[in-house]
Amino acid sequence: MANLIEVKNLSKTYINGEIKTKALCGASFKVEKGEFVAIMGPSGSGKSTLMQILGFLDKPTDGEYFFQGKKVENFEDDELSEIRNQEVGFVFQAFNLLPRTSVFENVELPLLYKRGDSRKNKEKINKALEAVSLSHRSSYFSNQISGGQKQRVAIARALVNDPKIIFADEPTGNLDSKSGKMIMEIFQKLNQEGKTIVLITHEKEIAEYARRMIQMEDGKIIKDQMT
Repeated sequence: MANLIEVKNLSKTYINGEIKTKALCGASFKVEKGEFVAIMGPSGSGKSTLMQILGFLDKPTDGEYFFQGKKVENFEDDELSEIRNQEVGFVFQAFNLLPRTSVFENVELPLLYKRGDSRKNKEKINKALEAVSLSHRSSYFSNQISGGQKQRVAIARALVNDPKIIFADEPTGNLDSKSGKMIMEIFQKLNQEGKTIVLITHEKEIAEYARRMIQMEDGKIIKDQMT
């Protein structure tokens, strides 16, 4: 299978006055199309820093990042913006939904970046809501639904542009165990249908839903294995 992501000796150092903090130290790995990878580690291990870089939300201090075979540092800012919108889907712990806005309108948000055919956009939104079994809640406001349903809306929003990859950062962190299980089963189903997923978590039982686990500690990858 083709590599979707390849990183070589990726490092990130934060500088605050005289203090330098190494958050990421020489990470090297590949993610192929269709993989389901969990990046796992305790708080401060560097996993969220790594995801920020992989998701084009931050830049490394050192090392190389290739996305679909192209070196990321060569992309212009407008190219990176388009990749973030069109090629990548994000799911965060805090849902990041707009309050007092309908489920349908929240899922529609990524489509507003580019003017498109309204009928086709509606089809995309409905398809994304069907994928997370929320078609019957499309007209509800986001403050009228449960936490588990909010996260399913966030997944639908991440899916609406049919991205190459979905990054999920602690997607079950604000959910009870039953809702969390449902969310992870949705990710498994999406992966079985061919979607590439990179999951960030500190919970081993959540990481085990993935097919591969990259374990981090003190900014370094200490283990990379199939689950």
